[in-house]
Amino acid sequence: MKSLRQKNGFICDMDGVIYHGDRLVEGAKEFVNWLKDRKKKFLFLTNSSAKSPKELRQKLARMGIDVGLDAFYTSAQATAGFLAEQNPNVGVYAIGESGLINALHDAGFYIDNVSPEYVVVGESRTYNFEQIELAVHLVLNGAKLIGTNSDLTGPSERGIVPACRALVAPIELATDRKAYFIGKPNPLMMRHAMKRLDCRLEETLIIGDRMDTDIIAGIESEIETALVLSGITKQHHLALFPYQPDHILQRAADIIKPD
Repeated sequence: MKSLRQKNGFICDMDGVIYHGDRLVEGAKEFVNWLKDRKKKFLFLTNSSAKSPKELRQKLARMGIDVGLDAFYTSAQATAGFLAEQNPNVGVYAIGESGLINALHDAGFYIDNVSPEYVVVGESRTYNFEQIELAVHLVLNGAKLIGTNSDLTGPSERGIVPACRALVAPIELATDRKAYFIGKPNPLMMRHAMKRLDCRLEETLIIGDRMDTDIIAGIESEIETALVLSGITKQHHLALFPYQPDHILQRAADIIKPD
């Protein structure tokens, strides 16, 4: 993996790459310590909108990994930033966890359950029919439907769980409106990530566990890609896709193994 170790910039997914739920992927701590020791530029780019950068930092700290707040960029932050550029300081109805709510507040939005400009949906463990019913009503009354990311599923300690796109689907079906999704592989999020990383494309590697978000995002952004098999995508899934990653690894820590 000598060529990969020579990269200066690393964009890393989190779920399935660094951890599953509250359990670290084997070698994740050693990989992050290597990034820090070698003074590499790195960014944890996650499609999950559930946790804020502060919460993600605390979560990694509990697992023995210490990184700064600026090492994180979430789909919630990308969504709030996009909406702020489009239509700042308006009302939104949000279905999601603290990461999404905080990002929207930080970007100047206020919660409006009556006549919002946007209905924004992210991951939620308290998702219920009342929320769907209100979201459908608001979208039919003119609110624009936004999804923080297009992931149908995500990994957890207990296996696969529904993700944002699965939660948006009932609202789309009931309103006959299509949501606009902000997270990977949307080029918007990748462009913002590259600005934060401050590294040239040819010096950068994107590491992810999903062919339909991480790998296609890298391909469409002209960034070298490494698929890890520690998350959603497995070896037998590769034949289902018309594109392939540049590298296939068992886990991210394989990058730092001696040749």
